Amino acid sequence: MNLHNKYRTILDKAGINTPLRLAHFFAQLHHESNLQPVSENLNYSTDALLRVFGKYFHSTVHVAKYASKPEAIANRIYANRMGNGGEFSGDGWKYRGRGFIQITGKDNYTALSEATGVDYLTDPNKLLNEADSMVSAIWYWNKRGLNKYADRDEIKAITKRINGGYNGLEHRKALLAEYKAFFRV
Repeated sequence: MNLHNKYRTILDKAGINTPLRLAHFFAQLHHESNLQPVSENLNYSTDALLRVFGKYFHSTVHVAKYASKPEAIANRIYANRMGNGGEFSGDGWKYRGRGFIQITGKDNYTALSEATGVDYLTDPNKLLNEADSMVSAIWYWNKRGLNKYADRDEIKAITKRINGGYNGLEHRKALLAEYKAFFRV
């Protein structure tokens, strides 16, 4: 696997260095971003907004004003949380999910910047570079102590700490099986 070989040194240094840890790490990254340093897709229809983010809207009419407007959606759903300012601050859009593991929210961008010495607050799009995306994924993984769950083969615990829920759990399990085969677990 190209990414593993390319970033083996920093993965080893970060302790993501056993076949089981690597399998879990890459399965999660694969599910989150298809192993591409991407920006969060927030282009939702009215129905999808209601289904996924309904708690942030007070009526169907209200939701319709946001449908298919990614910047407005981000500013609404990420307002006043994760260190972001209010809806009209623009922070939701500026600090939307990016990278292999979708770093989201001003608090996470701030902590990542402090941990790495790289200013992701001023230029969040740096996370769309492969190397920065890998560094951020490793930082996020270690900040949440995910190696201990990987060592116990606890995909649900890892998924919960990455996703906030269990979205895509079956797909993550299928990917984990593939990566276990690849890393000979």
